Amino acid sequence: MRMRSKPWAKPELEACPFFVRRGEEQKGRWHEWFPSRQPIHLELGCGKGYFIAGLAPEHPEINYIGIDLKDVVLAPAKRVIDAAFGEKPVQNVALTGHDIERIPEIMDEHDRVERIYINFCNPWPKPRHWKRRLTYPTRLRDYRALLDPQGEIWFKTDDGPLYRDTLRYLEEAGYQVYWCTEDLHADPCGDEITVMTEHERMFSAQGIPIKALKARIS
Repeated sequence: MRMRSKPWAKPELEACPFFVRRGEEQKGRWHEWFPSRQPIHLELGCGKGYFIAGLAPEHPEINYIGIDLKDVVLAPAKRVIDAAFGEKPVQNVALTGHDIERIPEIMDEHDRVERIYINFCNPWPKPRHWKRRLTYPTRLRDYRALLDPQGEIWFKTDDGPLYRDTLRYLEEAGYQVYWCTEDLHADPCGDEITVMTEHERMFSAQGIPIKALKARIS
């Protein structure tokens, strides 16, 4: 989907204290970027920030990194996160722009994360494009290098074929799926996975069941 240019986006991000302009300069040092060294949760494709905004103010004991490709997306995320914190300073969130396909350029084994969230990524339905999926086995193997030994991937989608393929991809990449559902909001588990993204609210309003899973390194 083509997004309209936002002239205000770049200057607003440049002035944002929790925006990391050059993620590659933090490679191997993400834990040091935050004021407090504590577990990191990483959202790949954070979009307009509603998911992190729903989590970070309630979990000051966790540091959150949101990655997306363009400032046209991250600038609205900055505003959503600011609003969620209100008068409080944002100290446990970092936003950075980078192509998730090239995440090894900005993170390595020194940046171990406790959890990776992948919410409503592009399903790339045509077989010739499957390798672009954020849950394709080669990508999942890249993520293993970033996860703690007990680290987990939490995944949500509205797309049935992507959900079913991801179950298989995880097994191929050496993960164990320990929880899954094909209708998250009819079968809630009462934890952070039920925090809704912008797309999730839209799909749920249309009556589309949300598929979700949790997996750990096996």
